[in-house]
Amino acid sequence: MKFAYSANAYRRFPVDDAIDRIAALDYPGIELMADKPHLWPPDMNGGRLDGLRARIERCGLTIANVNAFMMTAVRDFWHPSWIEPDPAYRRLRVCHTIDSLRMAAKLGAPSITTEPGGPLDPGIERDRAMEWFVEGLNEALNEADQVGVQLLVEPEPGLLIERADEFVELAGRIESKMFGLNFDVGHMFCVNEPLPETIVRLARWTRHYHFEDIAATRVHEHLVPGVGAIDFAAVLRAIHEVGYNGWLTVELYPYLDDPDGAGRAALKYLSDRMPA
Repeated sequence: MKFAYSANAYRRFPVDDAIDRIAALDYPGIELMADKPHLWPPDMNGGRLDGLRARIERCGLTIANVNAFMMTAVRDFWHPSWIEPDPAYRRLRVCHTIDSLRMAAKLGAPSITTEPGGPLDPGIERDRAMEWFVEGLNEALNEADQVGVQLLVEPEPGLLIERADEFVELAGRIESKMFGLNFDVGHMFCVNEPLPETIVRLARWTRHYHFEDIAATRVHEHLVPGVGAIDFAAVLRAIHEVGYNGWLTVELYPYLDDPDGAGRAALKYLSDRMPA
C-alpha cells in the first residue's frame, strides 16, 4: 500500500506548483484533478500533457488516479451530474468523463474517479435516475475499455449511491471489467457503514481508496486523519488483510489555506499506523 495526496487541496495553485509541493512532502503518489484550475480536459493539448507527465516523473511521483468528480469549471462539485433531468445537461457529465479517460490514458494514469450519480432531484424516481446513470456509465465504460483506464464510482453521502448495498446493486448492472469502486473511507463512515467489514465486503470491486477523517457526528466534512473519529489502524489493517496493495489517496480539499501542513500531518499519522 502506498500513499498519494490529492491535488484538489491545491486549487489556489497552478497544477505545476501542486506537483512540486506534493513531491516536497515525500508522498510517492499524486492524484490529479480533471477540473479548473488544474487539468480541465478542453484546455489540455498533447504538448501540455506530455510536459506535465515529464514534470511528475522528474519529481519522483506516480499518478495514483485522476479525480474527475468535480466539475466546478461548469457549475460545482456535483453538477452537471449523471442524473440531470435535462438530457443536454446530463450529456456534459458523460462527455467530461470520456474526455477525462482519454486524458488519463495520455498521462499514464490507471484510473479516474467519478461521482455516484449525483443529487436526486425532487420528482425524479430513483429507478429512472438509475437508468440514466447506468446508460451514461456504459457509454463511458466503452471508452474506458478502448483506452485501458478504469472508471471508478465513488459513493458519497446525499447522492444517488451512498451506501454499500446501493453500490452492490449498481455493480450488478455493469458488465465492463473497467468498472470499479473508489472506496472513500470517510464517506462510508458518514453513512454508518462498519468500516472493516465493509472493506472486506467491497474488496472485489475496490481499485482505489480515498482517506480523510470525519468527526464523531458523522457530518460530511473532510478532516486531517487523526483529528476525527475514524479508527485508521483498524482501517489499514482491514485493507492489508484483503490483499490490497494499491494507492491510498489522502483527500483534503477543504484545506486550501494550508494544504502542505494538512498533507504533512496526514502522512505522518497514517504512516505510523501502517500494519507491520
